[in-house]
Amino acid sequence: MNEIISYIIQFLLNSNSSEVQKAVGYTSDEAEFHRYKVVIYPSDFFNQDIYGTKKSLPKLPLANFEETPVLFGEPKVERKGDTIILYADIIASTYFLISRYEEMICSDVRDTHSRFIGKQSLPFRAGFIYRPIVDEYGKLLRKLLGEQGVNINEPKTEIRKIYLTHDVDNIARYRRLRGIVGALLKKPSQLKIALKTYFGGIENDPYFTFNWLLKQNNLLKNKNVESIFFIKTKGGNYREDRPNQNIENKDYQYLYRLLKKNGAQIGLHTSYEAGIYPEFVFLERQLLERASDTKINCNRHHFLASREPKDMQALIDAGIFADFTLGYADVAGFRLGTCRAVRWINPETKELTSLVLHPLTAMDGSLSDSRYMNLSESEAYDYAVKLIDETAKHNGDLCLLWHNTAVIEGSGYHRKLYEKLIEYLKV
Repeated sequence: MNEIISYIIQFLLNSNSSEVQKAVGYTSDEAEFHRYKVVIYPSDFFNQDIYGTKKSLPKLPLANFEETPVLFGEPKVERKGDTIILYADIIASTYFLISRYEEMICSDVRDTHSRFIGKQSLPFRAGFIYRPIVDEYGKLLRKLLGEQGVNINEPKTEIRKIYLTHDVDNIARYRRLRGIVGALLKKPSQLKIALKTYFGGIENDPYFTFNWLLKQNNLLKNKNVESIFFIKTKGGNYREDRPNQNIENKDYQYLYRLLKKNGAQIGLHTSYEAGIYPEFVFLERQLLERASDTKINCNRHHFLASREPKDMQALIDAGIFADFTLGYADVAGFRLGTCRAVRWINPETKELTSLVLHPLTAMDGSLSDSRYMNLSESEAYDYAVKLIDETAKHNGDLCLLWHNTAVIEGSGYHRKLYEKLIEYLKV
């Protein structure tokens, strides 16, 4: 655990200075207190007979320390000699959130896709899903060190990096004869555009909104922004992966060239099937690398179905070092309790891994779907802006997910909402 505790302290301080990190201790041994400027007093969370059991789960309602919810310990400080003792166990609280510990313990809290249900998570039930409280813990710790004469520069109150991400489940609706027949039988009004797409080219297809998305994303080129398009490579044995896609055909080759021309990154969108059988991740990565002639090093699971720790380990084994899955499908917010990229801690093995988790801030469907948040356009905009502002407050990374099929002209509000959010981010 020493490596993990050191990492968490470093993460909270947002500083690589070893001298600053040495000023913080995590101990209940009073004989050790004098060695540190600030001591975080451990709760019983990591005790052998507590950890891994339901006894370790925080009790609601949570106490607040300076308006920030504390999962473990007591919301108080005291001074002993020259040392400040913080009894709010922000180490255990941080570990609980960034490791997805709750999801390991509450393995029965799953939806029909075996995903953990966001609205039953502690952050939602305790009312802080829209606040990155791990970053608030960091600010609190830096403040206490400042009172002890240890000066740490506070991060800038601006977004550090913007990830504009898009999951590509299907690039075309009418490029197959089956699509033409479907238009003829079910949507005669679409037959003209279906025929134009089938005979005239992929850019005529309503699903092929990539030129529009890239144009929007490029409006932020003066910001630290990265566009990532996650391509689904396989599947087919499950309804959620259909229709099957040939990612080597000429339409996909055209898409790869378009993305590369615009400086966008190509990522792996592991199939629903690979979420059930994680050993397929390696194969899917190989398929996409061969088809796109691109080194693939980042991933997002289809349906945001990152279910168990073994899913994360499969990414590491497949050579993936960055994952962008970690948001809840049913509610937008800070699933990991932070708006900053964080190394994954395996809660089963208590191992600090090399895999970096990029928190997903908001997904289009989470905001609008009647099964999820069911927000109107104005409500969705206000909520998304709240998340953006929270991210900026802590110099975090903003990650938005808008599907290419969500911004079809004349279908729902997500095209207009995306434009408005891009405009907000331009300021």
